[in-house]
Amino acid sequence: MYNELFEKMVSYPQPEFSMSQDAFDLLKGIGDHKLTPKLASSLQKEMRRLVEIQNFDLARQYKDLYYRVVKWDAPVNFESFLIAMEFDREPDRRFYLPRKHVLHPMVKDIQSLMDGEIDELFLSMPPRVGKTGLSTFYVAWLLGKDPELSNLYISYTASVAQAFYDGILEVINDKYTYNWQDIFPDAPLVMTNAKDATLDIARKKKYHSFTARSLYGTLNGALDVTGVLILDDLLSGYEEAINPDRLITAWGLVDNNAITRAKLSAKLFWIGTRWSMADPIGRRIDMLDNNPFFKNHKYKIYNIPALNENDESNFEYQYNKGFTTEYFRQRRASFEANNDAASFFAMYQGEPIEREGSLFAVDDFHYFNGELPDKPDRIYIVCDPAFGGGDFTACSICYQYGEDVYIPDVIYSNLDKSYTIPMIVKRVENYGVQLVRVEATKTTKSYSEGIEKELKAQGFHTVVTNVPAPSTTSKAERIGTTSADIKKHFYFLNNTHWTKEYAQFMANVFSYKIIGKNKHDDAPDCLAQTVSEAFKRKAAKAEVFARPF
Repeated sequence: MYNELFEKMVSYPQPEFSMSQDAFDLLKGIGDHKLTPKLASSLQKEMRRLVEIQNFDLARQYKDLYYRVVKWDAPVNFESFLIAMEFDREPDRRFYLPRKHVLHPMVKDIQSLMDGEIDELFLSMPPRVGKTGLSTFYVAWLLGKDPELSNLYISYTASVAQAFYDGILEVINDKYTYNWQDIFPDAPLVMTNAKDATLDIARKKKYHSFTARSLYGTLNGALDVTGVLILDDLLSGYEEAINPDRLITAWGLVDNNAITRAKLSAKLFWIGTRWSMADPIGRRIDMLDNNPFFKNHKYKIYNIPALNENDESNFEYQYNKGFTTEYFRQRRASFEANNDAASFFAMYQGEPIEREGSLFAVDDFHYFNGELPDKPDRIYIVCDPAFGGGDFTACSICYQYGEDVYIPDVIYSNLDKSYTIPMIVKRVENYGVQLVRVEATKTTKSYSEGIEKELKAQGFHTVVTNVPAPSTTSKAERIGTTSADIKKHFYFLNNTHWTKEYAQFMANVFSYKIIGKNKHDDAPDCLAQTVSEAFKRKAAKAEVFARPF
């Protein structure tokens, strides 16, 4: 009966306020009668739609009704919680709504984490764009919705952990700024301990509602995590990231001390700057990707770089709360002036770049600004093909001038050949390519044939060659022996002209390690093959001449 009445009320495209009010009271009655969570959630969404179509800024009564809706929805819906928490603040003072157009996908992912749709969430964004604020509200939400859960926050230093703890207390206690106490009236704060950075909600517990710790501090007797384990910035910065011993130590503490605190029902939320492929986040992702015991483990990786593929800011928030394109470009220029472009890519672009043990460094290469010299000797594409499934097709578009090779564009994609072959043909058209060289294996014949077929269909008379990899050397040897020529003779776009695809290609090159396992080596292998094409040995010539004696 409740359901039928509600559906009639919401069927009107622009109902009167009294009908909206009655619909909400009816919906609340449905909730109070404890109908199934699925039905209640569906009706909550309908109620929010019903109210949001009103211009509630023009009518206080609608604004009040809207607050009643989001407050009622807040214990089960994270976004409703974020809106309700700051409902009475001035628009330019709020955290979430001025940033919603960027943070909304992450809010949905956090909801998925808590609803059990995923088990772990990885989040990487530049400094000061909202990571800490979002995670602070997240923990505050958990503390109110289920005070019996035990939650743990860990960072690389005690001062950062203490600051996060203080932020949680501010959100809970400041009733003039935040509506936490109004949203959760039955979840009082009953214990705080600033020295141990612990607090309890609703009742005092052996395993506290919330605890904050340093990675290098003690966790003995701290708690068993039944809610969420947040691992935030587990490396202090550049110095620690380039020290293999510190990376090993950090991972040991995370794997042996922190993760073991999490019960099976607990969720893991990773936040931080991706300094290194071997940092704790990288080690964890590698395990989830490659260890068969984690094949049913659901996780999501979320990375938003400072600058998008068009070299423009991803964080232009309302009310000047974010950072402009000019600001991020200035930060990049500053890092480049200090010969440390790699740190910019780690801190601001979320691209971990190996230094220690890597074959290629950012400063090893020649770069150009996108303007090519006139009259190249040859224009060609070298392609290391793949068929998707995690491997990448990597291609270099090459303009050769004597022994110098300029690479104004690349292809780097893990899509299947139905996508990557048209990409190659498009480059042939755009650059007037004369030759496409494809590495030949037992499985790539169809790839070359697909390129030839597509080129013919488009009316291009471009030579496609199949060149097998040498059988006498391994891929690693081939990359190693050609590295000197790559550094000496190749010219790459400077990073102000990188597309997202070009940046991923270069990140794969810079992350290639001399010793150890490389998860992907497609881009450096493509460059090794490019060396082979660029410096073909000329055939020996026989000539008859008179005896000189």
